[in-house]
Amino acid sequence: MGANLIEQLRQVKDFRVKDGQRHPLWLVLLFVIMGTMSGYVGYRAWGDFVKRHRRILIEMFGVQKHGVPSYSTIRRILMGVDFDTFAATFNQWAKNYVHLETSDWCGIDGKSIKGTVQDYKSEYQNFVSVVSVFSEKKGLVFSLSKLENKEGSEIKTVQNLIAALDIEGVVFSLDALHYQKKLAS
Repeated sequence: MGANLIEQLRQVKDFRVKDGQRHPLWLVLLFVIMGTMSGYVGYRAWGDFVKRHRRILIEMFGVQKHGVPSYSTIRRILMGVDFDTFAATFNQWAKNYVHLETSDWCGIDGKSIKGTVQDYKSEYQNFVSVVSVFSEKKGLVFSLSKLENKEGSEIKTVQNLIAALDIEGVVFSLDALHYQKKLAS
C-alpha cells in the first residue's frame, strides 16, 4: 500500500523562507484536512478547530514551543500553497486508500471558495471552485480539482476528473448542469 497521509503531505513543497517558520507545512495542511473532515470550513473555522482541539493535537503530533497555528497563520499558508500540487498529493494518497466496487455511488460537485470572487460588480465574475468526487459508501472525498471560472468550466473539469479516476461500473450523481443534450452524445 502507498504512503500514509502525513508522508504524502511532507512532499508538498514549502514556499516559505526558513526564517520565522513556526509550523511545518505538512502539519498545517493536515489540520486543515482534519478540520474539514470534522465540518469546519474556512480560515476562521479551521482556526477554531485547532484552538478547540489544541491539547490533543499538541499531544498527538508532538507540537513543541509555539503550539498550534492561529487562524491568520492558516490563512497565510493556504494562500501561498500551490493548490494543484496539494490536490495531486491528496488524490495520489486517496487513490491508495479508497477502493470502489461495482455499482458504488459517487457524487461529484463543485463549490466556490468564499473570498475568491473578483470583479463582483461585473456579470462575468471570476472565482475559484473546488470540484470533488465523494464516495457515498465510504463517506470520503477521494479526488478533487481546482476550477477557476474564467479559465475553464465545471463540465470539462468533471469530465477530466472522471477520466483520471480510471474506474468502471461506478454510478455518478451530478448536478443538472451536466445533463445537456450536447454532452449526452
